[in-house]
Amino acid sequence: MEPLLFLAHRIPYPPNKGDKIRSWHLLAYLARRYQVHLGCFIDDPDDWQHADKVREACADAHFAPLHPARARIRSLGALAAGRALTLDYYRNAGLQAWVDAFKARHPRARVLVFSSAMAQYAQNMPGARRVIDFVDIDSDKWRQYAGSKPWPMSWLYRREGRALLRYERQVAQEFDAALFVSQAEAALFQKLAPESAARTGFFNNGVDTAYFSPRHAFANPYPAGAQPIVFTGAMDYWPNVDAVQWFAREVFPAVRERHPDARFAIVGSRPSAEVRALASQPGIDVTGTVPDVRPYLAHAAIAVAPLRIARGIQNKVLEAMAMAKTVVVSPQALEGIAARPGQDLVLAEDAAHCIAAIHRQLEQPDPRLGAAARLKVESSYGWDANLARVDALLESGQPHQHQHHPEPALP
Repeated sequence: MEPLLFLAHRIPYPPNKGDKIRSWHLLAYLARRYQVHLGCFIDDPDDWQHADKVREACADAHFAPLHPARARIRSLGALAAGRALTLDYYRNAGLQAWVDAFKARHPRARVLVFSSAMAQYAQNMPGARRVIDFVDIDSDKWRQYAGSKPWPMSWLYRREGRALLRYERQVAQEFDAALFVSQAEAALFQKLAPESAARTGFFNNGVDTAYFSPRHAFANPYPAGAQPIVFTGAMDYWPNVDAVQWFAREVFPAVRERHPDARFAIVGSRPSAEVRALASQPGIDVTGTVPDVRPYLAHAAIAVAPLRIARGIQNKVLEAMAMAKTVVVSPQALEGIAARPGQDLVLAEDAAHCIAAIHRQLEQPDPRLGAAARLKVESSYGWDANLARVDALLESGQPHQHQHHPEPALP
């Protein structure tokens, strides 16, 4: 098999959060076709225990330690230099030396870069076939953050959005193909970077439908008689923090007033101080890390994804759909997911719509929604079918443009 350099901003295991789910399935898929040489960071001490598991899938692997607090301080040097802070945050001399050694041995190898932050390590590889999976438009995420933070953070985030977009456009021009997590994300980048539109494509995330299946039997983790409403996700991630705070403040009190047995379960790792504080509100449970989210989904009356800041595809929505749950989503959480509001899930435009939708589902559950959600995931979100789109790009193909096709496909 031919060598392939795979660069990721975080160890792609365990697949328990959005970026790791995508990067792990991508790595496992490519490892069946290439000798994968993986270079990545480990930013959580708990993740070192998974290094050997990841090595098993690779011909070679280099894990660079990343200490978030030190990296944040180091990244401030980018302010004077006019660079995106993200680049300095993920700069590491040891990883660069490892990449340079690989390049010396395999100057014309294929390269798959996962996330914009890692492109800096592969920019000086003109002889290689380079594909970048941006996943999301990270620059636009910073722009959205700016709108929800006070000065001076709003200024800093707005600056980061502008600087990172300049870099994303530069990388898209230099690389052979640029990929995103959804058609909608790719279409937005085509507008932001029209010079690279012909090289911009996407592949959807997938769901392990055998793992996330309503056929499994799980013990009920909720109190007897409860009507559970569940939110899943990494709870130190600001868009998730913002979403549950908003739901707890604007929606849940009205729900509980009419349904006193309703409980709001916030299920996910590393809850921030703001999230932990929500547990003092009647009917709200903050679990922290759990060994398996599926029992919480299986026994929930409703899954919610009330995100107000979002980019790309929300795995939490797809996983709940795969479990045949009724899912109530905001417009931001629905973006990029090929689901039909009112048929596969429920779209709630604002707090009033969300409250009404939850009342309706708690009082008159519609099993057709969950069944349709499961079918939609089975038909549109299989990993191998979506990842097959990457193959031709690593050889010689280009992604199709998407403006005029309702169901585009990469070659």
